[in-house]
Amino acid sequence: MQRRQFIYNVGAGIAFASTMPLQLLANEPEILQLTILHTNDVHSRIEPFPMDGSRFQGMGGAARRAELIAQIRKEQQQVLLLDAGDIFQGTPYFNVYGGELEFKLMTQMGYDAATIGNHDFDAGIDGLEKQLPNAKFPLINCNYDFSDTIMNGKVKPYKIFKKEQIKIGVLGVGIELQGLVPQALYQNTQYLDPVANANKYAMLLKKEEKCDFVICLSHLGYQYNGEKVSDITLARNSSDIDLIIGGHTHTFLSEPTIETNLVGNPVLINQVGWAGIVLGRLDVYFERNKKGKCLSCKNLTIGEAKE
Repeated sequence: MQRRQFIYNVGAGIAFASTMPLQLLANEPEILQLTILHTNDVHSRIEPFPMDGSRFQGMGGAARRAELIAQIRKEQQQVLLLDAGDIFQGTPYFNVYGGELEFKLMTQMGYDAATIGNHDFDAGIDGLEKQLPNAKFPLINCNYDFSDTIMNGKVKPYKIFKKEQIKIGVLGVGIELQGLVPQALYQNTQYLDPVANANKYAMLLKKEEKCDFVICLSHLGYQYNGEKVSDITLARNSSDIDLIIGGHTHTFLSEPTIETNLVGNPVLINQVGWAGIVLGRLDVYFERNKKGKCLSCKNLTIGEAKE
């Protein structure tokens, strides 16, 4: 398969790479489809929100999410399931089980990878390490240096996935912990520049590993006033990242934001709020041996708000 370039035309429904309907394109043998499903900031929300008149009553829940993921896997052959951090903290399930239930449920749902959020240190770095055997998927981060901690060697900067003839590189970055998390919880974890390190590994994945698509799982936050590093900052200062799946700011996006990177190429940013209310879905279509890809997005609400 030759190297591929991107054409993005993103909407809430279907995107087009030509005048031919995408559904017909997807049925052609030279079109390869990758479906990316993702969550962020689930915050130990195992059950749907209670029917108490609140804004999100009746929405979310791990069982409903698992059912939706299973249904999509029946319909699509090539699926990646990813999470952008803050898996822990927010309900009594975390207080009682320390993250065990969250990791076990994600394992049962078949998550392929996740990055680390600031609240994933809430039981301390020892507590996070203790729960790793319950996560049968890798935790990915390239800007936390765990060399002098119990997590040394247990977090990888990136992971490569092969779906049919599509090679996907996934890397992870996290927010600065100082001032956000008590140092006693993250101990000697060293924070490295997320933009520099994301670019370093994205270039490795795209140029050396010849990945067709590079995804950054980010727990930096969508956007801030001021100089704080965000997903928008990362996208604009990157060269080889194609998609940023974000977290931390609990931002509900109805469709991905498109930013232009340092070399004039588009970078998509998607984030689906918090608490597992929405399952992000992005379908990427790769046209074999031709220039051109297209991507469609439809973020899926889990449950419906009820009166």
